Amino acid sequence: KMWNLVVLCYGASSPALSDRNRFPTLFRTHPSATVHNPTRIKLMRKFNWYRVAILQEAEEVFISTVEDLESRCMEAGIEIVTRQSFLSDPTDAVRNLRRQDARVVVGLFYVVAARRVLCEIYKQQLYGRSNVWFFIGWYEDDWFVNNLEKEGIECTADQMREAAEGHLTTEALMWNQNLNERTISGMTSEEFRVRLNDALREEGYDIDNKRYPEGYQEAPLAYDAVWSVALAFNKTMNHLHKYGKSLKEFNYNNKEIADDIYSAINSTQFLGISGFVAFSSQGDRIALTQIEQVINGNYVVLGYYDTQADNLTWFDKEVWTGIKVPQDRTIIRKVLRTVSLPLFICMCVISSVGILISISLIIFNIWNGHRRVIQSSHPVCNTIMLFGVIVCLTSVFLLGLDGNFVPPHVYPSVCQARAWSLTIGFTLAYGAMFSKVWRVHRLTTKAKSDPKVRMKKVQPWKLYSMVSGLLVVDFVILLVWQLQDPLQRRIEPFPLENPASLSDDSKIRPELEHCASHHNTVWLGIVYGYKGLILVFGLFLAYETRSLKVKQINDSRYVGMSIYNVVVLCLVTG
Repeated sequence: KMWNLVVLCYGASSPALSDRNRFPTLFRTHPSATVHNPTRIKLMRKFNWYRVAILQEAEEVFISTVEDLESRCMEAGIEIVTRQSFLSDPTDAVRNLRRQDARVVVGLFYVVAARRVLCEIYKQQLYGRSNVWFFIGWYEDDWFVNNLEKEGIECTADQMREAAEGHLTTEALMWNQNLNERTISGMTSEEFRVRLNDALREEGYDIDNKRYPEGYQEAPLAYDAVWSVALAFNKTMNHLHKYGKSLKEFNYNNKEIADDIYSAINSTQFLGISGFVAFSSQGDRIALTQIEQVINGNYVVLGYYDTQADNLTWFDKEVWTGIKVPQDRTIIRKVLRTVSLPLFICMCVISSVGILISISLIIFNIWNGHRRVIQSSHPVCNTIMLFGVIVCLTSVFLLGLDGNFVPPHVYPSVCQARAWSLTIGFTLAYGAMFSKVWRVHRLTTKAKSDPKVRMKKVQPWKLYSMVSGLLVVDFVILLVWQLQDPLQRRIEPFPLENPASLSDDSKIRPELEHCASHHNTVWLGIVYGYKGLILVFGLFLAYETRSLKVKQINDSRYVGMSIYNVVVLCLVTG
């Protein structure tokens, strides 16, 4: 800029060189590193990858490329889940990719760092059917097996091949793809390649075994750069000749001739060894991008992308390890853990048998209610107890209902029905027994002061009133609970599990349905506390009357034994 010099280079790819404020007179036949980004975005959209990660070497050229890629991803609605960088050791950066569940990763680094990255990819198992890697395409074709011992790579050649299988590369075309097409030099690209290889063989390079010197890929670009300068000079000379001027008059202060040279290069267009040569307004080479994939250890061309025309030419040759296109994230399938259907049916059958037995006993009570032995056991109280048993057994059906049978919006109603049926059923069944043992205790206590009490008949309403009182307490607690803090459907998630099928690229998140309220512990504490007191008191009364036999309630001993069983079972199952 200071010396009015126009610069044309063939090996510079840094995106920073596209800044016309910093480099106003620079042109290059080597495409900018950002030329790959539109191609990457196109492929991500093609395969529905909208969640990607970036791994870069801490070099200026890659930092600029990543900044451009980030802006393009934002425009395309693609999420960049993480951006990792490293100086020399990529170990921690690759591990972080695994922690972030990065499936589609864009890698930007020089070939020496690429080998270290690939070895770490193998160690972290970030390859195969679940992962896709984008690498730079201007590495040598067998870069992943070269110089492993020399660079101290801790992976074998076979391991490197395994990790490299299936990765994608994007590369600006540096050779004319029509091998038989004559270029401006009169040579075809194939003739140029033959002449170049012959010259390198004379210099001692083992070209036949693909041992190329560094910069071999840029040879067509360098050749076309010379032609660009020559054509620009010819055009400038013709323009200056009209005004009686010559290129020999150029000096560092002659901005007019410098502008003519700039305009000539900017408008230069020709068919060269590297393809069609033209420059953008930023001085960048306009070029097609080639897309390749490693298939069975070799690079296979998948297609080409024309950034200017937004045209993707695709050959449908891609091969994926898992047969299908890899996903851009781990798909988590929520699976509801439900009651085993055979177990549910079995419990329902057992409950049904219990209900039938209870109904038959109720019928027996009613049918034989006129008999003295039945009358002395208070059949109505027994019927209340049996009805409570039926309600408790019915709750088994409600407890087995889950997401297999009940939709989520109905589940809260099932929760309420469970609470009411269990609470009321328990009170009816246990309350009837409790009222009997209570009356026995009262009779024996009064008999100590008045022996005639033993001869008095027990009034049934006193038994019923005891059960009714317990029911009233239940109704108050349940009603307040339901109105103030009703039971709702709650989901308890469990750790991720692997699917049964190895071909299923997903994770399973088991979930369990619960009935719970905001202050569930408080309400359960109230219910359990109240029921616990009744159980303990009933146990005390049963113990106190264990050796007593009362004529008015002839089954008191059996009632006491039943209370023992209820308390023990509540302690075991509670």
